[in-house]
Amino acid sequence: MHPCISSIAKWHSRLRNFSSANCKVTSLILHESSNGSNLSSSHMDRTMSNMYATSCEKSPADTHKDNPVSDMLFDSFGRQHTYLRISLSERCNLRCQYCMPAEGVELTPTPQLLSPNEIVRLANLFVSSGVSKIRLTGGEPTIRKDIEEICLQLSSLSGLKTLAMTTNGITLANKLPRLKECGLSLLNISLDTLVPAKFEFMSRRKGHDRVMKAIDAAIELGYNPVKVNCVVMRGFNDDEIYDFVELTREKPINIRFIEFMPFDGNVWKVKKLVPYSEMMDIVVKQFTGLERIKDDPTETAKNFRIDGHRGTVSFITSMTEHFCAGCNRLRLLADGNFKVCLFGPSEVSLRDPLRSGADDNELREIIGAAVKRKKASHAGMFDIAKTPNRPMIHIGG
Repeated sequence: MHPCISSIAKWHSRLRNFSSANCKVTSLILHESSNGSNLSSSHMDRTMSNMYATSCEKSPADTHKDNPVSDMLFDSFGRQHTYLRISLSERCNLRCQYCMPAEGVELTPTPQLLSPNEIVRLANLFVSSGVSKIRLTGGEPTIRKDIEEICLQLSSLSGLKTLAMTTNGITLANKLPRLKECGLSLLNISLDTLVPAKFEFMSRRKGHDRVMKAIDAAIELGYNPVKVNCVVMRGFNDDEIYDFVELTREKPINIRFIEFMPFDGNVWKVKKLVPYSEMMDIVVKQFTGLERIKDDPTETAKNFRIDGHRGTVSFITSMTEHFCAGCNRLRLLADGNFKVCLFGPSEVSLRDPLRSGADDNELREIIGAAVKRKKASHAGMFDIAKTPNRPMIHIGG
């Protein structure tokens, strides 16, 4: 018997011991759109008026029955949270400047991190309550020796449609075939430069060739699109926007340009920020036939296709055009803290009550109360920069 199939059988047996959700079915359709830009983007009004019905992100066919969305996952503004990001580790094999201070970070002692069984139990609680997508983050999730088993267990949860991962790609190429067998269905690979010397400067480590190899391996294995995350910083890689877009011409890659965001220790300055409007101006001037893709109300990115290109281009505009109105994301950190907003300092521990013997209903009450406290939107970028928050490597990318 294939080891994946054997493991699935074992974990299905264990998961029967988890109590199932006793949920009230609630339905809601979000019709809100993102707020306007703080920086000029008038060229969008002139050239991007056509909207199209398809999105660049296509989830694989789902064989699980949808779970009704519990009231636990609705905040006081009616937003329905069906997407959970789980950080599997605070450790990383790179030291990217926008993610980690030069002196490093203090790591949580291993006994205080969630165990694999605790991760799966909490994930099952969320999925049985209506979460349909889980993304694994870090740190770097692939440095965990049990990453394949964790993927297998999570992908087996009834009601989960999508298991995704964000990775730096350094160790991915050799692991990816097995990870795909174990249920990993979507993939984001972080790459901020196409120049090896700049990669080493930014990440304080070598490995550019391994990341490129990982992207090619993902394409060969049929991931479509392969999402490539690129944090754009003025004076570092803003001169590579054209080159990144060129990657989409022949390959099924979704390049995702991300505005530089402030976190503890990453020395954020507004002069380093390249706003969406400026990035878009660069693309519009050098590529013809840009068409806006109609996005889901919960989409964080503004997505575009380019005539003649296999891939697509996206912009994540957290600083200049936030998308809080449609936010459906929650975060479970490696130490078991639960966070309802990436930029908000508020956290609540799920690890402590879990280890004190709390049952599922008690955990749901804690989760639901935290979700209900979620604010309508995060603060402006200058206020975020002054608000204490964890380094990105602690929160999870």
